[in-house]
Amino acid sequence: MLRAFLRTAAARARSRPSRPAPDDDVLLDAPDERLAPALVAAARGEHGAAAALLAGTRANAEWDHRDRYATRLAAFARSRAEWLDAWRATAPDDPDALLVAARLTVHRHWDSPARAELLREVIPSVVAAAEAAGPVDPVPWRTALDAARGARAPHTEFERLWEQAVRRSPHHYGSHVAALEYLADASPGAHGECLDFAETAAQDAPEDALVRALPLRAAFTCLTATGTGTGTSAPGATAATLRTHRPRLDAAADRAAALSAAHPAADPWAAELRNLLVYVLVRLGRHRDAAEQLRLTGPYVTSFPWDRDTDDPDPLGRFLQVRADVRAHLETGAH
Repeated sequence: MLRAFLRTAAARARSRPSRPAPDDDVLLDAPDERLAPALVAAARGEHGAAAALLAGTRANAEWDHRDRYATRLAAFARSRAEWLDAWRATAPDDPDALLVAARLTVHRHWDSPARAELLREVIPSVVAAAEAAGPVDPVPWRTALDAARGARAPHTEFERLWEQAVRRSPHHYGSHVAALEYLADASPGAHGECLDFAETAAQDAPEDALVRALPLRAAFTCLTATGTGTGTSAPGATAATLRTHRPRLDAAADRAAALSAAHPAADPWAAELRNLLVYVLVRLGRHRDAAEQLRLTGPYVTSFPWDRDTDDPDPLGRFLQVRADVRAHLETGAH
């Protein structure tokens, strides 16, 4: 379905921490040096730093950064929205304020039992905001894709939004993640199709593009597929996935490891990639490779993927448990 729209490591030696950070020193969802001042200012009710940050990403076509920063700012606004309200009152047509507001709307509706109905109602306004953002910015269309997925939009509607996103940026990671998750939701168990989609996107992308890690995200989707609606993977389904797709899952992890190596050690920006890579490597039984990524990620823990791993998520606790398990495997000589 979506592959029809797809037409399409920067090698820098990096030092790495000599040992993992102590448990008391790990940081959950720590912002990078560009986002941190915007969050601090927002906590004071000021929107200027957030406006400057997002305007800069838009001017410089930093779409992956723009997507992540808008998502983090919207998440902050769920509990502290005064700064966003003031921003919108001051500049109601600002495309950056509209982007954060649209993502906040999707966030607020996502956990509701009436999610599909609520998101169906807001899709027109989210799409209107995306259209107002102009001809080059794909990030508002990623928000529209998420809303359409949550609303269980039909394939034709989703493909229309997808075409708008990739027309603006054929290698935008967030849009591809939204499409991958829609594909997985629409065809449960179609792991081969998800891997096909992700591998095609990664193959066509520049060497240093974040979308090169999309097969890793597809591997995660395959390894955590549910058949029961409980949010936890079924052991039998996971075993079957490993038997059928093991070479492709290993290749996805290897490709992501190469991308990880192109980033500095203990880099907050690369933390989500490395946390996800640790998760997948452990599920594949590759504990020595997982230990390498744990060294590279340093103190930086991200909620995703650890908050998807249990019915009662404690992402930090789950990360620490997995890290301890990896150490134990290595100490006993297991690989």
